[in-house]
Amino acid sequence: MAIALIKELAQKQKVTLTPQLKKSIDLLQLSRYEIIQKINEEIEINPFLEKNEPEVNDYERNDEFFSSEYQKEVVAQKSLRENLIDQLNDLNLTRDEFLISEAIISSLDDSGELVEGLDEIENLLDFRYSYKEIEKVLTDIIHLLDPAGIGFRSLKETIYIQLKRKNIDNQLLHISEIILFKSSGMNILDVKNKLLNDYDEELVENSIKLIKECDLAPGLSYSDDQYVVPDLIVMENSSKNLVNFINDQFPIIKVDEELVDSVQQALKKDPNESIINKIQNAKWLIRAVKKRNETVLKVGELICKKQNAFFQNEPLEIKPLSNKEISDELGLHPSTISRILRSKFIQTPRGVIPLKSLLISSVSKTRNVTPIQLMEIIKKIIDEEKSKLSDQDIALLLNKKGYSLARRTISKYRLKLNIPSSRKR
Repeated sequence: MAIALIKELAQKQKVTLTPQLKKSIDLLQLSRYEIIQKINEEIEINPFLEKNEPEVNDYERNDEFFSSEYQKEVVAQKSLRENLIDQLNDLNLTRDEFLISEAIISSLDDSGELVEGLDEIENLLDFRYSYKEIEKVLTDIIHLLDPAGIGFRSLKETIYIQLKRKNIDNQLLHISEIILFKSSGMNILDVKNKLLNDYDEELVENSIKLIKECDLAPGLSYSDDQYVVPDLIVMENSSKNLVNFINDQFPIIKVDEELVDSVQQALKKDPNESIINKIQNAKWLIRAVKKRNETVLKVGELICKKQNAFFQNEPLEIKPLSNKEISDELGLHPSTISRILRSKFIQTPRGVIPLKSLLISSVSKTRNVTPIQLMEIIKKIIDEEKSKLSDQDIALLLNKKGYSLARRTISKYRLKLNIPSSRKR
């Protein structure tokens, strides 16, 4: 996918693909921590780059906080999966259950969301286990691990898992289930009024209250040391939400003009390619970081605009929204959107959540279809192909239709269908 993206960018812009273009694309996927590390590394090796220390406010207090908390964050990212594995070791699992559980845990992000479809996990396990076997382990084992809500595939699912784990009154759980899964397209006020026809107002109010109290990113709160600093923050407003990029403790970099001026005369007499490259790289990094931050903000603004109801006291109103919809509206490649969403967090009135959690299952239809159905779709594409399509071509075609499948998964399904490769067809 990355190679396809680079090729497309080169074709669209009609420019020669350069190392800097590749690096610009790579910068998009860096988390806040990673890009700050990258900037600091560049400052260390490039004397023409210098940093203006940003003003400090209550969000992040000082440099000591910055260094220590970021280090804790790195440790915590590793420890979530380790602690989940430790919990597995305490259970009396069969070897197969443990292997499947381990594969699922490896597919969780730091918030605890299952970022791979079950079909991808099936592929990861070389199809030794069926889709239904993997789903059973997810619901019967992973969803019972701590923190409650781990292994979710949507915000509604993590809320429901947490409510079930609280052992609340059955009637409260039933009302919550109706609110979560049987009120599609309705705002919270309409849902409440409808429920009041059958249930006591106090029960309905308590159910809504319990839902709003649930953690939308349970993995982030697993460790006391966990501290994920978001790139974006949502500012509440009466009718719409304002999204800002968090500049606090984000390094402000500039070219050391005095140093550049001091070497200019020498360069005129004796052009030194190494020095010239360092000056150009310094200017490039400043532009690339600025572009990265602007693009992250642009994507965040659009997502929050589309999901405005979620922030307007409608915590259940997450609308279907896919990478493709965002990419079409912003004129960016879907893979670019995927890179941006990879490790970006947003500060909301309900806490810090992964930006990608505001996109729901329409991003990956594979979570709602069986492997047999997917194989039928692949077979149909091959039967109707006008020119021989490679597995990568089929994966890209399916991705455009909303089915998130890797090339290797296409290969596995094609072999199961006894269909030869494109070269042999």
